[in-house]
Amino acid sequence: MELTLLSPLDMHLHLRDGEMLHNIAQASAHTFSGAVIMPNLVPPVSNKEDVVAYKDRIIDAIGNENFTPYMTLFFKPDYDKTFLESVRNEITAIKLYPAGITTNSEGGVSGFDVEELRPALSAMAELDIPLCVHGETNGFVMDREAEFVSIYEKLASAFPKLKIIMEHITTKESIEALDRFDNLYATITIHHLLITLDDVAGGMLQPHLFCKPIAKRPEDREALLKVALNAHPKVMFGSDSAPHPKHAKEACGCAAGVFTAPIALQVLTELFEKNNTSFENLQAFISGNAQRIYGVTPIYKKVILEKKSFKVPAEYNGVVPMYAGEELSYSVKEIIDG
Repeated sequence: MELTLLSPLDMHLHLRDGEMLHNIAQASAHTFSGAVIMPNLVPPVSNKEDVVAYKDRIIDAIGNENFTPYMTLFFKPDYDKTFLESVRNEITAIKLYPAGITTNSEGGVSGFDVEELRPALSAMAELDIPLCVHGETNGFVMDREAEFVSIYEKLASAFPKLKIIMEHITTKESIEALDRFDNLYATITIHHLLITLDDVAGGMLQPHLFCKPIAKRPEDREALLKVALNAHPKVMFGSDSAPHPKHAKEACGCAAGVFTAPIALQVLTELFEKNNTSFENLQAFISGNAQRIYGVTPIYKKVILEKKSFKVPAEYNGVVPMYAGEELSYSVKEIIDG
């Protein structure tokens, strides 16, 4: 059995920088037509020069692969319309992080006072620049995303023309918010469609499944699966593939992030097949919805998968992937560009 996916898109991807960028960028660029690249480097990507330079480094790292890095800025409340107009053609979105809530987010937003944020967010709405949000409070870890829904509601109501992307959602509360506001959208990861907190810490601790937002309850996973498998028009695939060297994961103070980039399409194909779901829905989840939501036209890329066993490598250049050493039922047979 074979399956063809056209111009797959990853709408939430971490490529890091330096040696790590060169070690893992091709894993995404090989099978995806493009990806929305997160800006939380050290220091964060926060001006036009940073964006252009980072994009150049990504293009260099992917070599001959046909792939579009859709660049983002690290949100700052003092961005004004003049600045945003100057950088508009270089970016696809702007990413907002609550301060200190995840990897390299110390320079994020400390409060969500609407009037303080109004100049920047109003200008973004006027210029049609989407706002991507890591939606967690600093409360009890299992409740952080659900608590943040009230902030999404406040922002969606105050800026009805601003396209707001709830990133890597993990809860049924976030899904319920999708249909209450026309301007709320969401990305969903592979790992949150497959695991719960029990898989991370229910037995022996599994550091390579530890991420932020942390995996939640079975009922949350089922709610995510329902909208993804049904290709809800406001959700799209965003891997949140977040590489860390093995020594940073298998350590005290385990780094947060699940590395799924090299196996994303194989795992999603297997998941949709297992749930007897139309592969047309997979195409919408992996590309069609994102094209419509973001208004992008990706590079043409045909990815042909076949029902053939694939053993996931133990490591990719020092980074341990999800399902390392395990067998998947689908393999990438061929990739046709152009």
